[in-house]
Amino acid sequence: MYSFKNDYSEGAHPRILEALVKNNDNQEEGYGLDRHTLAFEKIIKGMCGSPDCEVHLIPGGTQTNQLAISSFLRPHEACIAAETGHISTHEAGAIEATGTKILMVKTENGKLTPSLIEPVLVEHHFEHMVKPKLVYISNTTEVGTVYSREELRALNKFCAEKGLYLYADGARLGSAITVANSDLTLKDMYDLTDAFFIGGTKNGALFGEALVLRNHELKEEFRYLIKQRGALLAKGWITGIQFLELFKDNLYFDLAVHANRMAQNLAMGLKDAGCDFYIDSPSNQIFPVMEKRVMEKMLELYHFYPWSRIDKDRSAIRLITSWASTEEAVADFIASYKSFLC
Repeated sequence: MYSFKNDYSEGAHPRILEALVKNNDNQEEGYGLDRHTLAFEKIIKGMCGSPDCEVHLIPGGTQTNQLAISSFLRPHEACIAAETGHISTHEAGAIEATGTKILMVKTENGKLTPSLIEPVLVEHHFEHMVKPKLVYISNTTEVGTVYSREELRALNKFCAEKGLYLYADGARLGSAITVANSDLTLKDMYDLTDAFFIGGTKNGALFGEALVLRNHELKEEFRYLIKQRGALLAKGWITGIQFLELFKDNLYFDLAVHANRMAQNLAMGLKDAGCDFYIDSPSNQIFPVMEKRVMEKMLELYHFYPWSRIDKDRSAIRLITSWASTEEAVADFIASYKSFLC
């Protein structure tokens, strides 16, 4: 059974495995001070156009979010997030477990805007309530939508005026930057947020995320906080090799382009067969709406998540393609769907 459940079912791109084997017997400094990690950091500083940015490699996405948000905020300060945000739904209360309250906002497309954030600030206006201090977004969002440069610029301006940090979860940042007609770059993510991370786990690495800090207020003694949270790996060079290989050339973005293309080919084939969609997503996550009987038959052949019930006869499902998804698997899924419509 072929899986469209996620974009981390496969191991890692072969070039990463080859680099790990090639360097396996070499001795390296620990805790992210190895030559591979330092070389990767230099690349990211160049892409962001800033020698002052800090780059920290963290094992996983939930750990990165928990580490970043808990480090950035004081005990009485709160985080604003979309109701569908990853920290709101799929991290087992990791943020709340550190004592930080999440103030959730209902959105139509998974994206936050200044007009959606403003009422939260108005409501939480004095010391008998938590103080909103950080806005959490993800790009792509949990429903596959993507922030444009202008949308990020508007958020950045609003947050700066209101004294809020803007933090971006980039677990699928490669997908967001490489969607069709995207005007967003890695430098834009750096310039328009206080901190963000570059996702490796969901884009060809065995594991790992690269947290990038721009705001100087957030950098102070950050390695102490990484260590305290159990995220400073002794064998940090294993993560460093992976990210260096992904960013030696355009591999990171090439893999994201492939994942996006497979998803959009899948969407096009399903649309041609008359399938409706729960939301318009240009990324590697798509949300077709299927009749219950068809969905149940498809689940006998493929792995995917039922996402949201539309009515008693129809449900939206989530399909995700990866850097390793094949054209054959996409074609087979479309053909199977068509066969069950009769």
